[in-house]
Amino acid sequence: MSPLPLLILVLLAGGLFSWLAGDRRPRLCRWIAAASLLAGIGIALSLFRAGPDGAPFLGGWLAETDVDWIPRLGIGFHLAVDGLSLLLVVLTLLLGLLSVAASRNEIAHRVGFFHFNLLWVLAGVVGVFTALDLFLFYFFWELMLVPMYFLIGIWGHENRSYAAMKFFLFTQASGLLMLLSIIGLVWANHAATGVLSFDSVDLIGTAVAPRTGMFLMLGFFIAFAVKIPAVPVHTWLPDAHTQAPTAGSVILAGLLLKTGAYGLIRFAVPLFPEASERFAPVGMVLGVVGILYGAVLAFGQTDLKRLVAYTSVSHMGFVLIGVYAFNELAWQGVVIQMIAHGLSTGGLFLLVGMLYERLHTRDLAAMGGLWKAIPRTGTIGLMLALASLGLPGMANFVAEFLILVGVYRTQPVYAILATAGLVFAAIYSLRIVARVFHGPRAATGAIADLSFRETAILAVVILLLLWVGLYPQPVLDTALHGLGGM
Repeated sequence: MSPLPLLILVLLAGGLFSWLAGDRRPRLCRWIAAASLLAGIGIALSLFRAGPDGAPFLGGWLAETDVDWIPRLGIGFHLAVDGLSLLLVVLTLLLGLLSVAASRNEIAHRVGFFHFNLLWVLAGVVGVFTALDLFLFYFFWELMLVPMYFLIGIWGHENRSYAAMKFFLFTQASGLLMLLSIIGLVWANHAATGVLSFDSVDLIGTAVAPRTGMFLMLGFFIAFAVKIPAVPVHTWLPDAHTQAPTAGSVILAGLLLKTGAYGLIRFAVPLFPEASERFAPVGMVLGVVGILYGAVLAFGQTDLKRLVAYTSVSHMGFVLIGVYAFNELAWQGVVIQMIAHGLSTGGLFLLVGMLYERLHTRDLAAMGGLWKAIPRTGTIGLMLALASLGLPGMANFVAEFLILVGVYRTQPVYAILATAGLVFAAIYSLRIVARVFHGPRAATGAIADLSFRETAILAVVILLLLWVGLYPQPVLDTALHGLGGM
């Protein structure tokens, strides 16, 4: 079997077997889920091929599967990975594995069904990152939605039903707009060529009237902007993050937000290049507004988890300005930003979940002075905060520096405005450290420091942030081969 369908099948089967193991054997459920993700990581890493000099060889597609699915309608089961999508697939599987490891103490009921939903969300994300047929892409786009709804609605916190429904309505409504645009593009291509096909490879270059192209592009953009999320369609995010269990927050911030950015890079811009260029000033304004607005709101939060959620709005604004800079340097920065944000914000949500297990609160006013009691937690929290503010040597710095330099070459005003977001990031990141770990002790009673398992989980995140921050060239080289078609 081709590696790409096998990769998705491993995740789907792992979810089913985890569910079948049931609540009576929660440990077995977790081991099945972890084994499925480790197998997926092995399959993904096997797709990297070494060239004659030992460097990654990434000519063309690394793997591809293209078989008929519904030939009468021109729908095929077309999956493929290049450097761009492979990086995101590996990130997906890694964060999934860390989420399984971090959920051991938090998830105590319906453990099998929890891991079923977690693995099926990841299968949908992998499908989104590998699908080239637009109908298949939409299928996986919707596949992510339902299990994430259950993750929030069943294992979330006190207002979980409201947050889950809000997430569902925002993403479902915007997804339907994308479906209408897909059908419109397919119809336009059929009218021009006589060929009925949903394959994006066939649809690139479809001749459409400028006004029609703009409307079709906006259908894609709105769906992707909701997932990024861009202002003003971001309001579902803080509620979903705050109410979701730790694993749900990690998957939301680390992966689902990246599907929107990936959709812009893979489909919206290549399918509608002229409309995207005309829309670029609007996209960049939305990006700059998101950077500043998200940072200001993050500073004003008293709930630690909600604070971290608003940082995502700010950091993902850099993705928008980078995509619409139409500059290879900025595009490379966008790819690094997706990886860096997935790791740093995912790590922060993991840390917040571990603190919540000990303190049973996310209120910053109920924290403070924790460094002396739990110094290992404080050290890791400081490292993650430094990564979030873009300290040189961390992956976030490389990403945001490349984006800003790339944007400055084409739109210097937007680059200067976006740079203010780095100042705000330093303020809210250091505020997290000051309010949680320094100052007078607000919490009472003994508090356990991070266990070996928890330390190992967060150490993986920090080491990867340092590796990409200090030696980003392999990631940049790999990303370059995924951006050649833009």
